[in-house]
Amino acid sequence: MIKITADSTCDLSYEILSTLDITLMPLCILVDGRMFRDGVDIKSADIFRYVDEEGKTCKTAAVNVYEYERFFKQLSSKYEAVIHICIGSGFSSCYQNALLAAKNFKNVYVIDSQNLSSGSGHLVYEAALMAKDGANAQDICSSLKETIPRVDASFVIDRLDYLYKGGRCLGLEFVGAKLLKIKPCIEVIDGKVRPGKKYRGSFELCLKHYVQDRLQGGENIDFSRIFITHSICSKQTVDMVMELLCDYTKFEEIIETPAGCTVSSHFGPNTLGILYKHKNRKIIAR
Repeated sequence: MIKITADSTCDLSYEILSTLDITLMPLCILVDGRMFRDGVDIKSADIFRYVDEEGKTCKTAAVNVYEYERFFKQLSSKYEAVIHICIGSGFSSCYQNALLAAKNFKNVYVIDSQNLSSGSGHLVYEAALMAKDGANAQDICSSLKETIPRVDASFVIDRLDYLYKGGRCLGLEFVGAKLLKIKPCIEVIDGKVRPGKKYRGSFELCLKHYVQDRLQGGENIDFSRIFITHSICSKQTVDMVMELLCDYTKFEEIIETPAGCTVSSHFGPNTLGILYKHKNRKIIAR
């Protein structure tokens, strides 16, 4: 049997993880120097409480080599192979650390997802389905590497104060965005987060334009699956996006998943993205 594991940043639901027997390696969340494990003893709602109500600072920290070694050691002897899918190397040193740890095990394979959240979740999900169907480790790894450049990941951010507090947004940009009701889109391009289109208006109105922009045309979209991943958005907001997806497209699967602590700590509450795949390597407008 092949065991599929991933960093906790893949943002897949408990139901998916449980059904497909996927094991997560929690990243560390530092709250004013106190360490928590992502998804184990801290959730997104806790981060928002610490930041918004208690004025604390939340940061993420990569899994170190020793922790990966312990993790791989527990699993490698029980399975024919272990395939671990990491948050993109452009966002964290997790991949480099996991790669170093895997050198001590002949049957552990480490994949750089070059993505985050359910962008890497697509890879984890597909790897688990292939493992369940009896595919070998080499075929799974080859398939994942072919899929990586086809994943389209983006989010719309309602509030910029989390980016500002994390030093990823200038004060002038923060104040201007707040006054003008600008909701920026951020997207993953070539393994890094880049600024995308800036929307203006209410969060719901911006999401309507965002969904239309991402999916219009659609000739190159793989309609097998799409994730709606969000950091504690209202049911009304999520339902609206769900309806828009059904109106514009015909995805075989529309899966709602919660954004974990990494997305939440960087982008704050009311962040929502639609994450899907292209049929061919996605075309980046320059």
